[in-house]
Amino acid sequence: MSAVEQYARAHIVTDTQDDDRDAVPVVLRYDPDTDPRAVRMSLPGPHEWTFSRSLLEEGLRAPAGSGEVRVWPCGRVQAVVEFHSAGGVSVVQFETKTLMRFLRRTYMAGGARVAG
Repeated sequence: MSAVEQYARAHIVTDTQDDDRDAVPVVLRYDPDTDPRAVRMSLPGPHEWTFSRSLLEEGLRAPAGSGEVRVWPCGRVQAVVEFHSAGGVSVVQFETKTLMRFLRRTYMAGGARVAG
């Protein structure tokens, strides 16, 4: 089994009225040899979260999660991943197709079913 690493662009959602926000680089990782049920998401800076691959998949269809990581669909083409930590909350918006592509790659690498 081989690891999957995918680079993506996402938007950090803030409560300001700044519509001119730039996309930030995000790294999505999956390593079936380390933990076949988990994915990792790295944001700029020292921000990395590890959470259930099934949570990511479920959250693309309906709100899912509690605690540190929550995922939900946002309209027809976007999804939101919300990270809670002692330092606050980060809300990150992705194109759903980017996360679906990543999930498909993880299932192919892990020898399990293909999502979506």
